Amino acid sequence: MNPQQALALPLMGFGEVRHTRLRPARNAFVYPTYFLMLPMRTLRAQGSDRLAFNRRAALSFFDIDHGDGRTPDNGGALAWLDELLAAHQIHDADGEAWLHCYPRVFGYTFKPVSFWYCHTAEGVLRAIVVEVNNTFGERHCYLLDRPVYGAELRATKVFHVSPFCQVSGSYRFRFFVDAGLAYTVARIDHDDDDGPLLQTSVSGELAPMTAASVRRALWRYPAMTFGLIARIHWQAARLWLKRVPFVAKPAPPTHFVSRDNQQQANS
Repeated sequence: MNPQQALALPLMGFGEVRHTRLRPARNAFVYPTYFLMLPMRTLRAQGSDRLAFNRRAALSFFDIDHGDGRTPDNGGALAWLDELLAAHQIHDADGEAWLHCYPRVFGYTFKPVSFWYCHTAEGVLRAIVVEVNNTFGERHCYLLDRPVYGAELRATKVFHVSPFCQVSGSYRFRFFVDAGLAYTVARIDHDDDDGPLLQTSVSGELAPMTAASVRRALWRYPAMTFGLIARIHWQAARLWLKRVPFVAKPAPPTHFVSRDNQQQANS
């Protein structure tokens, strides 16, 4: 993705979430979904007549749902992102910052994972921040330094997400965003000491946000963010019925950002 070549307008993606647990009992599902892909620097500078930005609407985006929860008066999520990058000695990610996330729907949201694609002024991908939330109201970020689209990256798992997974092993990340901003895939696989355990991805076709695309999202999936929580609990019940061992929630990590990734391979 090169934001210098793409029109920096709010986008909507329509696609699917895939999740497969490989052991000790196999459990797999595919759900239709939609999401936002937002040019945050452009939105901060110019606003948008296509997106309810920090204001109530059937479908909206609020800065306080990301980062450290700071309000627009304090720079919002973008100011948090820039401070995070600077704290980790990344000072050249001053180009567009595209945020792949779920919206608020009728005022409610739950964002299991969001992706910040941070570019240089020349449009080169400089960093990706993977922002993870669990159902206990906790948040953690994995900072991927100098990523390449299509390349595999690793990060040590330090944050509790599922009560059916230990906080151990590592994540393998792979991201694809085509140059024309027409399609995206984000894949996160979890390996433990015995090898691959979970395979997950979210993908979708991207198009400019319009009144028609918002209506399409609300008509097809009127309770999408409520449904996320319901599906999480339903899949947890299935794992419990399959007698997958339950893991007690550990204390959250003492650090808010993890940065230990290494590029593994190109594709």
